[in-house]
Amino acid sequence: MLTSTDFSGLINQRFFQNFMPIPATNFLTLGQATPEFNLRDVKNDRRVKLSDYRNDRPVILAFTRIFTEKQYCPFCYPHIKALNEQYQEFVDRQVELLMITSTDEQQSKKVVEDLGLKFPLLSDSSCKTFRNYRTGQALGAPLPAQFLLDRQGILRYKHLFSFLDHNASITTLLNAIDSL
Repeated sequence: MLTSTDFSGLINQRFFQNFMPIPATNFLTLGQATPEFNLRDVKNDRRVKLSDYRNDRPVILAFTRIFTEKQYCPFCYPHIKALNEQYQEFVDRQVELLMITSTDEQQSKKVVEDLGLKFPLLSDSSCKTFRNYRTGQALGAPLPAQFLLDRQGILRYKHLFSFLDHNASITTLLNAIDSL
């Protein structure tokens, strides 16, 4: 729960690897393919490759910032909740929403359970995918970002974290989808 003050599990290898601030420097340009990944979907207990969706349906990649299963980024927690509450809007548009977190599989399973997530939660505790997408990092965890890929896996929209605009709003993401 967001109000928890239990910091167990916060100080780990991921924390030290992501401690120094690195701004989001994503080099991907609209109209190009994005890096492949193969991550564990802890909600559905399966491996997910980005290429699984190519020529099938558009995909939203929602990189999120969760410190532990009990400690959420104050900017990301409301975004996760909003995505979950409006998930049907993405389903109705035949878009797959993949949330990517740097919490390990055990922590991620607890997040799925506690928040009742309706969409896949992909665990990337090595932060390799965050680094490949150059989302940036600060104070122990990678920064959030959102990417919309069309049916062919081509980047059509991206939003990188800034202190002025933390996460793309649900309306912004749905509008980007509608413009495909």
